Amino acid sequence: MKQLVVMKFGGTSVGSAERIKDVAAIVHEASEKYRVAVVVSAMSGVTDMLVRAAESAESKNKAAYQRAIEEIRSKHHEAIEALGLSLDESQALISTIEQQLVDLSDWLEGVYMLRELTPKARDLITSFGERLSIHLVAAALKNTNTFSKAVSAASCIVTDESFGDAQPNLAASKTHSEAILRPLIEEGIVPVITGFLGATPKGIISTLGRGGSDYSATIVGYCLDADEVWIWTDVTGVMTADPRIIPGARTIDALSYDEAAELSYFGAKVLHPLTMVPAALKHIPIVIKNTMDSAAPGTRITKKVAIDPRGVKAITSMKGLSLITVQGRVMTGVPGFAARVFGALAAAKISVMFISQASSQYNISLVVRHADGSRANQALRETFQHELTVHNIEMVKLQEELAIIAVVGEGMHGHPGVADNTFSSLGAGDINIIAIAQGSSERNISLVIHETDVPKAVQHIHDVFKLERSTV
Repeated sequence: MKQLVVMKFGGTSVGSAERIKDVAAIVHEASEKYRVAVVVSAMSGVTDMLVRAAESAESKNKAAYQRAIEEIRSKHHEAIEALGLSLDESQALISTIEQQLVDLSDWLEGVYMLRELTPKARDLITSFGERLSIHLVAAALKNTNTFSKAVSAASCIVTDESFGDAQPNLAASKTHSEAILRPLIEEGIVPVITGFLGATPKGIISTLGRGGSDYSATIVGYCLDADEVWIWTDVTGVMTADPRIIPGARTIDALSYDEAAELSYFGAKVLHPLTMVPAALKHIPIVIKNTMDSAAPGTRITKKVAIDPRGVKAITSMKGLSLITVQGRVMTGVPGFAARVFGALAAAKISVMFISQASSQYNISLVVRHADGSRANQALRETFQHELTVHNIEMVKLQEELAIIAVVGEGMHGHPGVADNTFSSLGAGDINIIAIAQGSSERNISLVIHETDVPKAVQHIHDVFKLERSTV
């Protein structure tokens, strides 16, 4: 029996008729060798248009959300015209798109009338990008004589009700996927599935968070026991550093699930951070490939990979962060103090990205996104108002315009000199390190520095480990 491959295509890969035709050619070629399921994102820019439309409706700006609908209509109609379909196929596709846009308009009108954009409504509105794009891709596939069918993931991926950041129920999703997707695949039909979304047990559409189409692909891979998941994007794989900062950055041949997760969490935008979870559960390889260079091998992500003798595989960075430091002698050895810190932030629905604590327990530093910095600072000041008043806590301090640099590699474990080389390289560049954290896994050293120092810091670390070379 042919191997089963789940292929996911991002927004830039389906951003125009020409790109969609390239996708159809890639899938058609693969379908001659493999059984294939396809997951697609919205056309590039469409999800942002939908977000703006929803917010315009909430703020009673009817003209703005109607303009957004017209922009979305125009973008999809232009693509349909350029796909080279027959007249009947084009008219049928336009009719399908128009019906979706009527539904979208109705939901925006509802938000406009109520002047309220609930998380549930936001998810439903932002899901329309993928619900439109699957029909274009399915039509393009049929034009290559590849049997295909557009499928909403709402029918096969079951999630909880955490709208905006829903989590899948893998067992229920597998049951639904086997019932809906498996028969299509066995008949030689390529299902073209919406990325980014699923549905609650009650059938209400939910989304997996921005960039969640990667996650959708590995969920589908898990549910169908796929042999591999291929993530098609506009780069040739995961790179040793951001090529916009380091022109000499190169594509990494192989990463472990853990390395890829660390890199994606700390700013590498090639993958959604949760993408690796379903694949790792069944040891399904993930391959990052480039739609503009389909022959390139890309990056292969598996459970076990060869250890790089340098210890370090890649460097990534994330800007737009704030650091809050809570400091006071009363913290030392007091049970439950850290729980109060994290409890205050959890109550404010603020995610903590980085934690550093002095061994004396005299202070604790937390990194959050810039947008959450002021709220986090206020939440902690309110929680420790009494301790601040009586000076048991000396300060709750907010620092802004910061970034995290993450140095990642499985080979760092037990590899002497990695931390020393990292810190020495930054010292040589006169770069101040504000905070440091290293997990017990020893595959990541995370450093907080000023945003303006990011390019110089990444360059110095990349140079000291000679990451521009494939081998040392």
